Amino acid sequence: MTPWFVAGWRRAAASGSGRRPVATGKTRMKGNYVHRLIANFARLRSEAADAGMSTAEYAVGTLAAVAFAGVLLKVVGGDNVQAALTDIINRALR
Repeated sequence: MTPWFVAGWRRAAASGSGRRPVATGKTRMKGNYVHRLIANFARLRSEAADAGMSTAEYAVGTLAAVAFAGVLLKVVGGDNVQAALTDIINRALR
């Protein structure tokens, strides 16, 4: 099967006119299809790059939350804080 862009040149050569073939609707449609295909490919590549970045942000956020939980556990685990919390709860229950 002859590609669409070669067929026009062969028709022009066979007619002997020596002129370039005129773009038909089919040619324009093929050009638009290729343009859309390239644009979609570029969009998908940029979205894929962004997807990796958000995953890294989630990982950093999770790591920060775990570090904060560790510090909070150490603070709440102290004797002074436990005594203060127990006192607050006892006053609330009276």
